Amino acid sequence: MKKLRLLLLLTPCLAIASTTVPDAIKVPQGQVAYLTVAAKGQQIYQCSFNQGQYAWQIQAPDAQLFDSQGQIVGKHFKGPIWEYKEGSQVQGKILSRADMVPTAISWMLVQIISHKGDSIFTKASYINRINTQGGLPPSLGCDGNHLGSEKRVNYTADYVFYN
Repeated sequence: MKKLRLLLLLTPCLAIASTTVPDAIKVPQGQVAYLTVAAKGQQIYQCSFNQGQYAWQIQAPDAQLFDSQGQIVGKHFKGPIWEYKEGSQVQGKILSRADMVPTAISWMLVQIISHKGDSIFTKASYINRINTQGGLPPSLGCDGNHLGSEKRVNYTADYVFYN
């Protein structure tokens, strides 16, 4: 598994070629993958009370983004926003999800809805989140005594940028 992940990081467009992307999150016809970055960070959850039940609700990701040489090239946070190291950003809107592994957060298709600045990130029209590990909400600990509390859950993923 480690060898495959390293291969995906070293050859950005190979991430899609080596990974079967489910139809539910495929980008529209004509879009071409041009960049893959690896994310390592946390999904932030907050204990809330809705419709008579306590549950952990997703608040935001908080992750660093790495290039194929393992250098930090940006960050991913609430919005959802992907920010390149010099400050340019893209903000997305989640279009669809695919639950691929019971122990990891969903794979996603995100459409870019706004651009700020000019960088390799801001050339994107769509982003796929694939190859996720971890990041699921906590299974316990959300009750009346913990209402409003936050928990951070580690996750990793690959984000594939398309234009």
